[in-house]
Amino acid sequence: MFKHILVPTDGSTLSTDTVERAIGFAKEISARITFLFAKPDYPVAFYGEGALIDPTTPDKFAEMAERQAREILENCEKLARAAGVAAASVSITNDVPYEAIIDAADANGCDLIFMASHGRRGLSGLLLGSETQKVLTHSSIPVLVYR
Repeated sequence: MFKHILVPTDGSTLSTDTVERAIGFAKEISARITFLFAKPDYPVAFYGEGALIDPTTPDKFAEMAERQAREILENCEKLARAAGVAAASVSITNDVPYEAIIDAADANGCDLIFMASHGRRGLSGLLLGSETQKVLTHSSIPVLVYR
């Protein structure tokens, strides 16, 4: 059925729990995983007169984001290897996480996206939106939501 699963992660506790569940699922169905970390772009709000000035340069910011991505993704791959699941990882710079998720799934030939839901409901869900909801709405690839 599913042979290649994209698993977005941000390193949070919820995300790590989802990674572990995705690894278990992949093992059961003999699928491989590609883990994704969407790196933020340099915050342009720091530019300009009257803005809060951050001493971090765009290059330094990119270096820090890459280091964070590498650390998180290496941990995910280590968990997958320990479970005997084939895994790779990719990081993409994109300030719109749902687009990064869909783009990565398409680019890597994934046939399922396995992701978490923060479970926001009511007004906070409406105001904050949900990356999971956006992926569900825009993806042509099936999405399995773990809660």
